[in-house]
Amino acid sequence: MTKKMIILLIVFIILLIMCLILFKIIRVQDIILKAIYQTKYSEFVEEYAEENNLDKYLVYAIIKAESNFNPEVTSSSNAKGLMQLMEETAVERSNVIYEETIESQDLYDPETNIKLGTSYFSYLLGLYDQNIVLAITAYNAGLGNVQQWIKDGIIRPDGSDIENIPYKETENYVRKILKSYQMYLKIYSK
Repeated sequence: MTKKMIILLIVFIILLIMCLILFKIIRVQDIILKAIYQTKYSEFVEEYAEENNLDKYLVYAIIKAESNFNPEVTSSSNAKGLMQLMEETAVERSNVIYEETIESQDLYDPETNIKLGTSYFSYLLGLYDQNIVLAITAYNAGLGNVQQWIKDGIIRPDGSDIENIPYKETENYVRKILKSYQMYLKIYSK
């Protein structure tokens, strides 16, 4: 072998190693991101997101923010399950969907919780002309609060002024959901 061929072979091997390393890094990054942005309970999320005309990735983002996919969680305000439903809201939605009342412990069942949660979020989207920001705000702070904030001119009816949401926790929640939603789209819509 000539010196030139040896140099070309070494350059080729170095490029091949770099490509393999780059491929592994990208793959590892995808694996890590998919572990952080999970799609657990996909059979229920996909079914009820479609049934309620919702983007499944938005539903995943809500579940991630609300419970981080833990179906047994109860908040300090007594919201329950994956989508952190208040019992009153869940009963109201179950009367619409099932035409019967559910029990408190039913909210820990992933399918029931996702079915009721997606129904409620779809209802909020309908109230706010498909404005995701206002629906997310109402999901967290309550419908009555959002209606009052709009009426009082605290927030705009188009939801373009997240920074004016009076509850800092809700403002952060809205930003968190929107960021997670974008990440879900980026990771899974390839």
